[in-house]
Parts: sequence; C-alpha cells; structure tokens
Amino acid sequence: MKCSTRRSRIAIVGAPLDLGAGRRGVDMGASAVRLAGLGSRLTAMGFTVEDLGNISVEQPESTPSGPAAAKYLGQISSACSALAEIVSEAIENERFPLILGGDHSVAIGTIAGVSHAYRKQGERIGVVWIDAHADMNTPESSPSGNVHGMPLACCIGEGPRELTHIFGYAPKIDPKNVVLVGIRDVDLMEAKRVRESGVTAFTMRDIDERGFGEVMEHALNIAGEGTAGVHVSLDMDAVDPDEAPGVGTPVRGGMTYREAHLAMEIVCDSGRMISMELVEVNPVLDSANRTAALGVELVTSAMGKRIL
Repeated sequence: MKCSTRRSRIAIVGAPLDLGAGRRGVDMGASAVRLAGLGSRLTAMGFTVEDLGNISVEQPESTPSGPAAAKYLGQISSACSALAEIVSEAIENERFPLILGGDHSVAIGTIAGVSHAYRKQGERIGVVWIDAHADMNTPESSPSGNVHGMPLACCIGEGPRELTHIFGYAPKIDPKNVVLVGIRDVDLMEAKRVRESGVTAFTMRDIDERGFGEVMEHALNIAGEGTAGVHVSLDMDAVDPDEAPGVGTPVRGGMTYREAHLAMEIVCDSGRMISMELVEVNPVLDSANRTAALGVELVTSAMGKRIL
C-alpha cells in the first residue's frame, strides 16, 4: 500500500552535519539509515527513489568553532543554505524530499527549502516536530551554545539572522501551524519561550492522558490548517532509549515502539505530509544499527507500509 504523499518520486538527501551537536557521531547517521535498507524498502513499496547523495559539510577538527553562544554558526548556515536549495529544487521537480541527518540543526535548511518552494506558489506550510526536546533555544538562552537545540526557534524567526533568513525572509513557518509532539526535556528559559511563542506543544504527559492517536490527529489538524501540507521532522530521541539507544541526547520515558509506528501511520492516513526528515541517529552510540533500522521502519510506516 502506498501512502498519499502527493508524490510518487522520492528524493533522498543526506545531511551529515554534526556541528550543531555536543557529541560526535550523528554525521554517520545518514549512512547508517541507508545501510539499514531505506532505499530498497521504499522501492519495494512502489516509489521511485532517487538518492541525491550528501551535502558537503565541514568537519569540526578542521574549522574554528566560532561564537560560544552559537558554535559553528557560519558553517551550519552554509550547510543549511545548500540543503535548502536542494530541497526546494526537489519539490519544484515534483519529488518528495526525504532528508537524513545529521543533528537536528539540518531542519533549518530542510524547512527553509520546503517553505521557499511553496511560498513561490503563494502557499504556507505547517510542521509537526516529534522530539524529546523543544529545540527552541536561542543563543541568548542556550546553556550549551549547540545549535541543534535552536532549529525550531530559527524556523519561526527567532535566532541568528544567518539561520532565520535563508532565502531572505523570516519566519519560514507561522507558529500557529507548528506542533511539538512528545517533548519531555525542556530547559527553563526555553520553556517560557515555548509557552509565549504561539506554537502548540504536546508533552509526554499530554500523550499519557489523551493517547497518541488523539494527539497526532490534533497535531496534524493544527499544522495543516490553511497550509499546503505538513513537514514532519522526526528526531529519533523522541522514541524511548530502550528502543532507540543510538541517539546523542537520550531521555527516558519516550514513545514506545508501537506508539512511534502509530504516529507515523496516522501521518500517512492524514494525506497531509509533503516532506520529511529523520535526524539524530548516532551509530557510535547504537547497538547493531538498531536505531537506524527502526528509523527505516518508521519512515516506511509514514509512507504507507501497513500490517495488512
């Protein structure tokens, strides 16, 4: 069964960026996901898959770290700008962009590209951000200066101009069409920003009380209201570390295996998804590529794979 993603051709792009994270290893995430059979699994489902390779990313050993409040800012901006161009072009060529991270700062580039492509058609996009963390720090609030804790803030226009104004405009998405799902580890100053930003946030407590099915349906309705469709940003640390150990910032109490699949199945059923990214797979911290293999399963569920 093939999901209604509005595209039968998928463009896979690797973004092996680990400059935004505090631990090395996520630069190998895209390779781990490919090794777990992503392309062949999607092809077997009936999609035409084009793997466009990886964007070029500087290595931290050979480049200065820059400002302490936003480490490697220039290099991350350059990588995200290149990714944004590729994503925008893929959409214009009627491809479904599937981005493989890398740390979550790659979302700045992905969402800029998706937003830009639809903005040229006079349309807006929504975002469902599935993550243990809110990723809404700025250089002023971040306790670490790691940009992978800032991408969602940048996408709604808050943060360094080098990241907020790719393609020359901000914000890339209206906060009212942004939904956080599964958050359970939020910095104190960041929590205040989330509450005041206009985004909708469903914590793990909300999921415990309301159930994942209801939360995901509500999230997709909010993100999809008045938009051309929804970008799904899936950080593998949203899943409990018992199921996904190979992530840089694991937090106990995350989605179970079946909750993660249910979330992706509901994404597919909605018919709203227009692009997707899978980020924060860290093979260095994984066991027998378990996290990458689960990532492949979740992507295929989002694209239409079913039990029957």
